Amino acid sequence: MTQALTEEQVESYRRNGFLTGIAVFGRAEVAVIRDQIEALERDHAEVPGGQPLERYFRVNGHLVIPLLADLARTPAILDAVEGILGPDLLAWSVELFIKEAGSNKTVSWHQDLTYWGMGETDEEVTAWVALSDVSVQAGCMRFIPGSHLGRIVSHEDTFDAGNLLSRGQRIAGVDEERAVHGPLSPGQMSLHHGRCFHASGPNGADDRRIGLAIRYVTPGVRDEAPGRDYAMLVRGTDDARGWINVAGPRGLFAAADLALYDRVVTDQAATLTAGATADVALYGQKAEKLQ
Repeated sequence: MTQALTEEQVESYRRNGFLTGIAVFGRAEVAVIRDQIEALERDHAEVPGGQPLERYFRVNGHLVIPLLADLARTPAILDAVEGILGPDLLAWSVELFIKEAGSNKTVSWHQDLTYWGMGETDEEVTAWVALSDVSVQAGCMRFIPGSHLGRIVSHEDTFDAGNLLSRGQRIAGVDEERAVHGPLSPGQMSLHHGRCFHASGPNGADDRRIGLAIRYVTPGVRDEAPGRDYAMLVRGTDDARGWINVAGPRGLFAAADLALYDRVVTDQAATLTAGATADVALYGQKAEKLQ
């Protein structure tokens, strides 16, 4: 499946802020990956130390789950991302977004870069890989073309339990008439810019909607960024050394990796929860304790 983006695809991404329908896995490969994810759910509902598995699926799972680290290194994904960001790539975050069949869970309109502490950078992209059928009915992503060409806009924190975002953050007043759906077949992925407005609806299908989101950055992103942050080098070199480089897990939930995970989340939490007035549950602490 390895294939670089065409010039037309790169131009479409530059113009619209997103690109969909990129094939990275065959159906058989997707079936194996899904089986591995569901085996983790079956066998590791609680991780050593007492944390739920969902925490690691949703925050920095590549630090403690070899499968997620390996997926972030997939050549077909990296070939496409290289067409956007160039040859030196780091994985900043790897997450699973799972909506059960019939689930009313949604993701509100938002821009990814809002709370990441990376400013207005163009040197990042999210690769969102479908590990099940992600149809319109199943709640695929929607995008507002060209919205990445503006600045980061104001977001409201709702802390809505039905919202998959960590703070239930949302942009008010989005013109839904302009929204473009991005359905994906199993094994396809989309790419989107961190300032691109995007959202997704409930899963009205009969199967789970399983998506893998990998946030890629370049070495230069942290040239102007405050604080400490971590990323895993997946292609090329990091000559800038602005990131604290991590190597990926030693094994599944290895004790040393779990300790590193706690350190990374602690160092990231002040940035990712900045301004929040309530508990940002995915980071395990009250925002006011982190500021």
